[in-house]
Amino acid sequence: MNTAAPPCSASPSAPVPDAAWRSLDAAAIANPTPLYDVAAIRQIEQAGLDTTPPFTLMSRAGTAAADWVSQHVPEGRILFLAGRGNNGGDALVAATRLHQAGRLVEAWLIAEADQLPADAARAWLDARTAGVPLLAMHPDPDAALPPWPAGCAAVVDGLLGIGLNRSADGNVARWIAHLNTSHLPVYALDVPSGLFADTGAGQPAVRAQRTLTFLAAKPGLLTLDGRDCAGDIDIAPLGLDASQPSPAPVAMVNQPGGFVRALPRRDHAGNKGRYGNVAVIGGCHGMTGAPLLGARAALHLGAGRVHVGFLAQPAPAIDPVHPELMLHALSELALDGMSAIVAGPGMGNGTAARKHLSQLFDVCANAEPTIPIVLDADALNLLAADTGLRDQMRASGLDCILTPHPLEAARLLGSSVSEVQRDRLATAHALAAQWHATIVLKGSGTIIATPDDAPPAINPTGNAGLSTAGTGDVLAGMIGALLAQGVPAAAAARAAVWIHGRAADRLVDAGTGPAGMTASELYLPARATLNALLEGRPA
Repeated sequence: MNTAAPPCSASPSAPVPDAAWRSLDAAAIANPTPLYDVAAIRQIEQAGLDTTPPFTLMSRAGTAAADWVSQHVPEGRILFLAGRGNNGGDALVAATRLHQAGRLVEAWLIAEADQLPADAARAWLDARTAGVPLLAMHPDPDAALPPWPAGCAAVVDGLLGIGLNRSADGNVARWIAHLNTSHLPVYALDVPSGLFADTGAGQPAVRAQRTLTFLAAKPGLLTLDGRDCAGDIDIAPLGLDASQPSPAPVAMVNQPGGFVRALPRRDHAGNKGRYGNVAVIGGCHGMTGAPLLGARAALHLGAGRVHVGFLAQPAPAIDPVHPELMLHALSELALDGMSAIVAGPGMGNGTAARKHLSQLFDVCANAEPTIPIVLDADALNLLAADTGLRDQMRASGLDCILTPHPLEAARLLGSSVSEVQRDRLATAHALAAQWHATIVLKGSGTIIATPDDAPPAINPTGNAGLSTAGTGDVLAGMIGALLAQGVPAAAAARAAVWIHGRAADRLVDAGTGPAGMTASELYLPARATLNALLEGRPA
């Protein structure tokens, strides 16, 4: 370990533009936030390097990080962990800026100082010159890791950046584990160390309370392990919002700006016929609750009339919780009068279920106009197991929305859950192309993909409370309600997923869950969220 040189004056820094960082949700009603993969970020970065003096981007990143850390860590000692790359340089600049502002900081370099790249080496020299308390540690995998500094209020993670191309191992993996067991608040720079910026895979990865990502947001921050690792996300564009060339985003954040204009307005002169008829089909013996969950959700998201078609005989006569619902034996339900159909909740996987699903495709395709259909749960398993159903669905030309969780997605693709989760964006793309349908790939950071070339959307709302039986049935019913009210398939899927997650967030904010949250508790906050969106209020 090496101690720092004595303090002396710091070198001047490049100016940081106004609004050095902003919350990912700050413009939720405006245009959705684009997400860029590592290749595109490298293009944006290179464009910035080509048009600014040396060290400018690192100076801006470090200064933005210093401002960000200062606002989120109000007092106490702040430890910066700097790795051997430019992410470590950003951390060193931030430590220097805060030290110059009078904050109590120190920085540990987990690398050899004489092996740093040029900009990071300059950041290290500036930190020494400014008198920042420093330690440089030889990356010895056998050496004991040092204890955390006394009075440490927070740790800033600058160990690894976006260039990771394999799982963290060796000394870096030891530091990640050390950090995750520290019980200290962690603030990550760019991406939490160990997290794959493109896919969200992160085993092992730092679990941060908050992340400041540079230049633009990355898809891996929002899906798979990203939500658990990144915490709240802020973006520091470093003054390059207008930089050229501008690569195409690989995805968009699913925010209200992408769907709010498609939501059905409620006129005084409206009537129930204007807001559509939904039928939720399913409920074999022992599973009649599943379609009721979906139907109640459809009722709360504004459908004019909601029917349930049960496979179980005899069908329940009434829903005592919501007698507004109309319950039928499936054989007695006039499906051709529906505006949208949800098929699958509690449907079962037997011969009868397969026959009914085939008939649904025929009814929807032969109706005038054709009827959009949401395929969930058992309907997805039937499709995956039956090539005849698959061919019938594809040939129908229907607006279909498929809502698989990872295991159902694996069945639909003939792959494995690990392959699905390895690259969720690629999986959603493949499903949309193969099934010619809008895909809602559920999970942490649900992905909505369409069969056209539009970038998929990654949803930022929701929490662990949704990991309970019935929440998928509720989501399917919500999508069906919006379809019935004339919302196009992609917008209906995006809106329902966002509202569904936001309802869960509202419940947790109010002290309900995440542990023990139930699917049926989502209805009321979902209704409140929809009405807030319709009225232009914060949702």
